[in-house]
Amino acid sequence: MINVGIVGATGYAGGELVRILMGHKEAEIKWYGSKSYIDKPYASIYGNMFTLVEDICKDDNLQEMAEQVDVIFTATPQGFLASLLDQKLLDKVKVIDLSADYRLKDVAIYEQWYKIKHQSPQFLQEAVYGLCEINREKIKNARLIANPGCYPTCSFLSIYPFLQAKVIENKGIIIDAKSGTSGAGRGAKTDNLYCEVNENIKAYGVATHRHTPEIEEQLSYIADAPVTLNFTPHLIPMNRGILITAYGMMRKKEDGSYYNTEELRAILKKAYENESFVRVLEQGETPQTKWVEGSNYVDVNVVADQRTGRVIMMGAMDNLVKGAAGQAVQNMNLMFGLKEDTGLQMVPLFP
Repeated sequence: MINVGIVGATGYAGGELVRILMGHKEAEIKWYGSKSYIDKPYASIYGNMFTLVEDICKDDNLQEMAEQVDVIFTATPQGFLASLLDQKLLDKVKVIDLSADYRLKDVAIYEQWYKIKHQSPQFLQEAVYGLCEINREKIKNARLIANPGCYPTCSFLSIYPFLQAKVIENKGIIIDAKSGTSGAGRGAKTDNLYCEVNENIKAYGVATHRHTPEIEEQLSYIADAPVTLNFTPHLIPMNRGILITAYGMMRKKEDGSYYNTEELRAILKKAYENESFVRVLEQGETPQTKWVEGSNYVDVNVVADQRTGRVIMMGAMDNLVKGAAGQAVQNMNLMFGLKEDTGLQMVPLFP
């Protein structure tokens, strides 16, 4: 049995971790950490856990937690883990960080985009980027996992097979992204009030969103060359879900013609033929958030626009599951030698 501690257990991602781990036969939550609700019953914060969780919320003392658990999930704002992580902690316990503190290898880029000083850059090179479909073998032996961001996960999985196959150019990629309001976290913000979000859609973080360098860095590893792109997220009036529509300029084949849709779909299916959680849709079908809600699945598809010479790449997933908590549990399973889909075989919710 894996003993688990969660810091930030009362946020949206932390709450989703609790929900998933409650159904995990090989894990038991020993520490529900919450800065805002210390000594309050966890079920008083999340009523869906009434009679299911009897524990109270504890503080975020990582060193004390490490004495009681095998793995710590930190579902916390940027800067929290970086300010507390040390060698002593990593010698005792595995850590899966859901923030961006260890996703970017270049500390200068992190500080430029996140506007805070990194307090423990000595662990950046050790941290493994926890995208299981790409770094599975590295994750198995890791002590510190940088759990990917939600937008980067969906964007990367939609795009990378075509960069890897050298079907699209490294530059000029455009990502149009849409997310439900839970992606902004549980904290009270005027922009997330019902009257602000309902019957509305808006772009935000235009040309400045902090997930941009994360997507570029990971795609650059696949392309083995610098990748530059435009990433524009939009807030839409729903609780969960991310929809990605990405555009890349197609490279021509040796005979001077463009790839057709079926050839691109063959590349996509080849990339994911052995993956449990990436589903390549049938030709002509487009990903929809309602068919992945509450699950760890990512639905993807592709269309060749031979008229414009563009590849149109699409993906949909639940931002709180595969975009956060589900992916974190997937990483935990690999780290502890379990079957990768343990505790994650949730059927998407509908309606």
